Amino acid sequence: MAAISTAPPPTTAPVARRRRSSASGRGGPLTYFVAVLLVSVCLGPVVYIILGGFRTNSQITLDPAGFPSPWEFGNYADVLASDVFWRQVLNSTISSLATTVGVVALGLMASFVLARYRFAGRGALYALFAAGLMFPMTVAITPLYILIRDLGLMNSLAGIVLPQIAFALPVTIIILVPFLKAIPDELEEAAAIDGASRLGFFFRMVLPLSIPGVVTTGILAFVNSWNSYMLPLFILNDAASFTLPLGVQAFASQYSVDTARVLAFTSLSMIPALVFFSLFERRIVGGLTGAVKG
Repeated sequence: MAAISTAPPPTTAPVARRRRSSASGRGGPLTYFVAVLLVSVCLGPVVYIILGGFRTNSQITLDPAGFPSPWEFGNYADVLASDVFWRQVLNSTISSLATTVGVVALGLMASFVLARYRFAGRGALYALFAAGLMFPMTVAITPLYILIRDLGLMNSLAGIVLPQIAFALPVTIIILVPFLKAIPDELEEAAAIDGASRLGFFFRMVLPLSIPGVVTTGILAFVNSWNSYMLPLFILNDAASFTLPLGVQAFASQYSVDTARVLAFTSLSMIPALVFFSLFERRIVGGLTGAVKG
């Protein structure tokens, strides 16, 4: 009788290998320690400023790193009851929203032309926008100040909105052009067959498909405008037209001996940008990922 050969049992090596790879992908204790350390370094100053607003000056002097004991809510109440604070919040909101709308509208239209049209000098024009990333506002602040003065826009929100739009356009175009290039040409041809004009194709097809990039650039423009300090410092010279970063500096100079109230004013001025950025953090990452893939 011939011997019946039996197949060896299936090995579990691939399963064990997959388990080892998945376990190694999660990272070890050192990875988590470094992550917690970095998060603590980033959030430590923010937490200190917020908690400092709930303390008194004597508590800060006796124990600078301690917790409020007892909690003092009067500092925040005094700031929230100030008309100056809400006027500066309104100025920052108007400036940031106007900058965001201008950056998104102009950046999307310019990116559409650079991505979908073929014309002489397109590469040079795109390189010109890319070169704008290498010139920060601090380099051009003096000629920019002279230009704003000659245009009669000194001490006005328009004097800071227009330069902010101009300096935010390069990064906006760099992010949006890959999104618009990734739209298939067949989609545009099908829209043309259906009778859609180029403008109709832009509003009906391009705008909805580029929403991730539009949201990303809009959030970046809003946060950068909200936190802008140097440009308003040169352009605005009236306390009634100050934005919040200038308001914090002026408030700290006026109440230099009242550290707790200064910390309360500072924390209230940065909370809107922190909340706005935290709510749309995933959209920012998704938009940048799409730009890289494109």
